[in-house]
Amino acid sequence: MKNKSSSLVYSTETGRIKEEKSNTAIPIGDGIVRIKRETAGRNGKGVTTISGIPLIESELKELAKILKVMCGVGGSVKDGVIEIQGDQRDKIKSELEKRGYQVKLAGG
Repeated sequence: MKNKSSSLVYSTETGRIKEEKSNTAIPIGDGIVRIKRETAGRNGKGVTTISGIPLIESELKELAKILKVMCGVGGSVKDGVIEIQGDQRDKIKSELEKRGYQVKLAGG
């Protein structure tokens, strides 16, 4: 029995075929940016996570870069959530409010 919905994943001419991700989709939320401090699953090292920002992936990465430089720490963007090392909630909240976002501190 053949699966009719299969797609090409490897070609002998070009190698692995990567599926194109759409960078144009803006996540739909309630319009509130939430900033949390999380330590779960990080061996006790805390990070500040920022979710709910209605930007496409490339703009989200640019904003993450600005926030990392402002706080003087590292971080990343994973699944539409910006992660900044350490507890940077107050700095990030004031910066995002300057940019016109409605911000809430969520969690502990």
